[in-house]
Amino acid sequence: MVAHGFRSMASTCLNEQGWNPDLIELQLAHAERNQVRAAYNRAQRLEERRKMMQAWANHLDRLRSGSKFAREK
Repeated sequence: MVAHGFRSMASTCLNEQGWNPDLIELQLAHAERNQVRAAYNRAQRLEERRKMMQAWANHLDRLRSGSKFAREK
């Protein structure tokens, strides 16, 4: 497993859990492909990203403890 593999796994799991794909891409620091949107949209959406990352941390904690991993949002 390499760093990119962990990023891919996180992206896949977060998408499967129903998080907004734009939010996931922003968290992964992926550049906006649409040049017009990238030029005008400077939103960081930090509060939503904090919630998503806390949910991700909770998910990892449940996996570590062997618990079932129901999504908490």
